[in-house]
Amino acid sequence: MTSAVASSGTKAASTPQENASSPEKFRLMLMMALTLVTGVVDAVGYLGLDHIFTGNMTGNVVILAMALAGAANLPTLGPLVALGAFLLGAAVAGFTLQSSPKGWNRRVTLLLTAGCIALTGTAAISLIVEDVGRPSIRVIVAAVIAMHMGSQALIARHLGVRDMTTVVITSTMTSLAGESLVSKQRPRLLNRRLGAVLAMFAGAAIGVLLLHIHLSVPIGLGIAITAAVTVLGSRRWH
Repeated sequence: MTSAVASSGTKAASTPQENASSPEKFRLMLMMALTLVTGVVDAVGYLGLDHIFTGNMTGNVVILAMALAGAANLPTLGPLVALGAFLLGAAVAGFTLQSSPKGWNRRVTLLLTAGCIALTGTAAISLIVEDVGRPSIRVIVAAVIAMHMGSQALIARHLGVRDMTTVVITSTMTSLAGESLVSKQRPRLLNRRLGAVLAMFAGAAIGVLLLHIHLSVPIGLGIAITAAVTVLGSRRWH
């Protein structure tokens, strides 16, 4: 009898810990999904919009610097506009979220919904406009996507899921190599940091493959994933 009671007590005691890890895993999966979207839209920007990064602003800074230094066949207007649009998106999201508590709230849902609408607009432009290859059209599409990615980056900071920036993996890879792999407690490779890198990698690869169909197809995938994250996050984040 005593053994049965003790066993029951142990099971009851372990249940809250198991339940506590479930929301964190769920939030992590949502951030992984947004990281994959970044890989997709960066493939769209770099290959479909003439070497313009829409999520990775480090790439735009480097391209812009090389172009201004005289490197041939590199764009200047596109990366510059994308940088400005990214900053604008982050600023708008920051202003929207500055007075709200950390975590998911209605403002996060509103910002991500606006991002889905913006991405839908770029997909529509790529379908309606006959000559998507025109520099002006490429820059407009890249700017709209970059604005959403700036907003997404700020949202990720607001949500505060550890190691999940959704738009940058350089710092994540640094932590993976310099902390996860050399930890004295439990060095391990398979963790959220590697997951973020693989999500970005997979997104970029998928984006390249879908570009063979049409520019709007990878953008459509980004819309679908972002919309799913928005719905699931608004319902189950807490």
